[in-house]
This record gives sequence, C-alpha cells and structure tokens, in this order.
Amino acid sequence: MFDEPVKLVLGLVTGILFGVLLQKGQVAKFQVLMGQFLLKDFTVVKIMAMAIAVGTVGVHALVSMGLAEFHIQTASLARVIVGGVLFGTGLSIFGLCPGTSVAACGEGRRDAMIGVLGMFVGAGVYVAAFEALQPMIKAMADYGKVTLPQLTSTSPWLWVGALVALIAIALAIVERLHPKRLNTKL
Repeated sequence: MFDEPVKLVLGLVTGILFGVLLQKGQVAKFQVLMGQFLLKDFTVVKIMAMAIAVGTVGVHALVSMGLAEFHIQTASLARVIVGGVLFGTGLSIFGLCPGTSVAACGEGRRDAMIGVLGMFVGAGVYVAAFEALQPMIKAMADYGKVTLPQLTSTSPWLWVGALVALIAIALAIVERLHPKRLNTKL
C-alpha cells in the first residue's frame, strides 16, 4: 500500500521545501494573487513556471535513478474537463490553489484553513459520488495511458528539455514586459 520509506521521506522533504518556497515567494498572499488575476503582478506565473521546470527535471531524474516511478493516469477528457472546472471554480471563489492554500495554512491564515477543509470535504463528496459519475466519465473520450514520448517514439528527456527551454523563453518575455519592481519604501 505504501512506498518504500526512502521514497516517502523524499516526498515529504520535497513537499516541505516546495511549501517554504511558495511562502517565501509570497504567492499565498491575497494581494499577489489578485495582482496576477488583474495581470499587474506576474509573481505567481513566474514561481509556478519555475516549479514546473524544476519539478519536471527532478521527477524525471528520480525516475531515471529508480528513486521514483510514474503512475500515469488515462488521458480522460471527462476528468480533465471536470477537474479543470472544479479547480477553476475553487480558485476563483477561494482565491488560492491547493498548493498556495496549504502554504497559507502554514502562515496561520484561518481563511485558508477553511478552504483546505473545503478541499477535504470536496474530495470526500467526489469519492462518495464516484460510482454515480462513472457513466458520464466513461461516455467521454479516453485516450488511455499515453505520454508524448510514447506517441512520438522519442526520449522523455527531449520533451523535458523542450519544456524547460519554452518556460525559460516565456519567463524571459514576461520579465521583460512586466519586471518585478522592488518596494523601495522603508
């Protein structure tokens, strides 16, 4: 049921590190998130893009070393649509995504604690409704457990490199168009 202890500890350590970085980047702050929604402060995009790049390299490296393994889900259109709608609805109502809400809990924010409790309740409702949702989920397209490297018969590292390069270019453009201004007030 559980992975090896070293994998669990590695997951815990990387999760804590990610939370610390979210908190230090201040992406769990209401003002920063609203600035992102209003396209005035791109801190959230910059931090999340960096997290995706570092996480992609890190996960593939861990898999290559045998310290982790992929658990690929099927490419189910219904799950993507339902998950996207739920994620977007929660983000727009709550103002935090799951990762930033946990970081905000770590800061002691009560609104975030209520939001995290809501995520647990929502997960429970989903589990309870899982069987009833199956006909709808199965009626929509499901492309199986496929990955881009499998579809193209290429190395996963080609895709990792391309993603990291694309993120680096996008971040350079965003930084050039919307540089982070330091608060010089004392």
